[in-house]
Amino acid sequence: MCLEEQLLSKFGPLLTLKQLAEVLHRSPQGLTFTLSRDSDFAQQINSTKLRLGRRVYFRSNLLAAVLEGQTPDLTN
Repeated sequence: MCLEEQLLSKFGPLLTLKQLAEVLHRSPQGLTFTLSRDSDFAQQINSTKLRLGRRVYFRSNLLAAVLEGQTPDLTN
């Protein structure tokens, strides 16, 4: 089972910040701090971000591509 399938089966198409922190074995506060910095990692993870009102989600399919070292296809 590939990473995308694992993320989709466990979390669905969108992950919350708390769920993403769980995947990355980080605390939500530590992840928030990391994503606020100007780094390649933060830019790649933030490119998967989706805002719905005040809520912030991360797309599972794009996140899997980033974590596997691929460039995510942002056209979907």
